[in-house]
Amino acid sequence: MKNPDAIAVIVSALRHVHGDDIARMMLVEGMSLSNLIDAMFSAPLTHREAVRAITDGLDDFVITPDLGLIWHLKYVYGDHSLHVVDLEIATPDGTLASRDVWLRLAS
Repeated sequence: MKNPDAIAVIVSALRHVHGDDIARMMLVEGMSLSNLIDAMFSAPLTHREAVRAITDGLDDFVITPDLGLIWHLKYVYGDHSLHVVDLEIATPDGTLASRDVWLRLAS
C-alpha cells in the first residue's frame, strides 16, 4: 500500500457507516467514488480529514474507467462555502463525475 494511514481511515469510515460485511464487499467488489465520498462525509471525521483520506488513498485503488497517465482531481465546493462537497476527475478526454468513477481496493 502506498498510503496505509489513508486506507485505514477509509476502512474505518466504511465500517462505521455500513458495517463490516458491506464495507468488505465495497472494498473488494468496488464502489463509486460518489459512494465513498458519501460514506466519508457520514463518518465521524472532520470534513478536511475525510477529503484528505480520499485524495491520499486514491493511489491504492484500481480506478475504472482507466484514466491513463494524465488526470487530476477537481474539487467541487458547496454554495457560499469552502467545504468540498464532491470530487471530479479531469482527463484530456473530459471530466468524470464521482458517480462515474469506480474504485476497488488493489490487492
